[in-house]
Amino acid sequence: MERQYRLPGTDRGDMALLNEMKTRVQQVLARPGVRRVNDRTQRGVLNVLATNRATATIGFWLSPFGFNRERYAILTGRAAYRRNQDRVHATSPRLRRNIHRLEKALIMEPRRPRFALAYIAETVEAYELYQQDCSLTDAKLARWSTDVLHAYFAAVDKNDELEALETRFLVAAGEAPDGVEESHSPFLRGASPELTVAHEDLLNLAIRRRSVRWFEDRPVDRDLIDKALLVARQSPTACNRQPFEYRIYDDPGMVRKVAAIPFGAAGYHHNIPTVVVLVGKLDNFFSARDRHVIYIDASLSAMAFMLGLETVGLASSVINWPDFEPLERKMARVIGLEPYERVVMLLAVGHPRDDAGVPYSAKKSLEYLRSYNPVPGSST
Repeated sequence: MERQYRLPGTDRGDMALLNEMKTRVQQVLARPGVRRVNDRTQRGVLNVLATNRATATIGFWLSPFGFNRERYAILTGRAAYRRNQDRVHATSPRLRRNIHRLEKALIMEPRRPRFALAYIAETVEAYELYQQDCSLTDAKLARWSTDVLHAYFAAVDKNDELEALETRFLVAAGEAPDGVEESHSPFLRGASPELTVAHEDLLNLAIRRRSVRWFEDRPVDRDLIDKALLVARQSPTACNRQPFEYRIYDDPGMVRKVAAIPFGAAGYHHNIPTVVVLVGKLDNFFSARDRHVIYIDASLSAMAFMLGLETVGLASSVINWPDFEPLERKMARVIGLEPYERVVMLLAVGHPRDDAGVPYSAKKSLEYLRSYNPVPGSST
């Protein structure tokens, strides 16, 4: 039986209690006098704490648990990254990052005769390790890394050290597969497939996509979701690491459990046929400097995923995921998250009901979204 989070003096489960507490707080803050006092207090305190970085640090000391889960996730992710360096890893973040660095170096103009010396040995080492167990390798990653390393050693002005590294690479690579036509190394832009989508088509697709919260009572074909994911995986990510995972739940029991957790699905979670949890994986990074990348890369992919869903007749709605400890704890327990895995967002997916309402959601005018060559200090 699932263990429920409870507060002293109550026999109700955590989600019912949290929703009740949230409602009561909202009711209190809705009173004009309370709202004015709260706004003035918040403004005064924040103005003081936001004076400079020193006062901001004091502000975070006053609430030490505000970012505790994220700090823990960052440290455990870095630890997992280091552990995985010495063993075969199915997606090998280190190999992915370094192969992409080589690709960028190969297309530089002008290209230096000898380059990537700071990390080529590490790359060959990661490649050797990855080739040790074919049962764990991603065929796309294996082919891509092989082709790029072939291109690198063909282009670089080799010295004794590079000659030795090339020999190690060739031994690990073995014989090239037969009948392979497509190269996975850098190519010329002119060789890209011809664009068949006009601007108007893309704009109409973007306008058609709206957050839909009411779906037909029927299951979603997994093949349709996979088609949308083929679009999503083409989204750009930092050094092609794709540090996220789509966890898709279509079992009715699991859907009810997962969809009921976020506050943002209150009122319609019972109507969701498939729920997707987009999880960022901090074990893809060796440094805390990249802690934000999971949110950026996962969001880029999620937008492409939602557009892809529209093209196969499905609709979706993004469910906001606030960094709120009771919800984080509940979700981690229900779907089995590692400490270094963070929920970025949830998405409700299904066949849209034609007779259901959809919010219009007017978008900002361009003048409020962009500026050309803005001058610091000037108004936009």
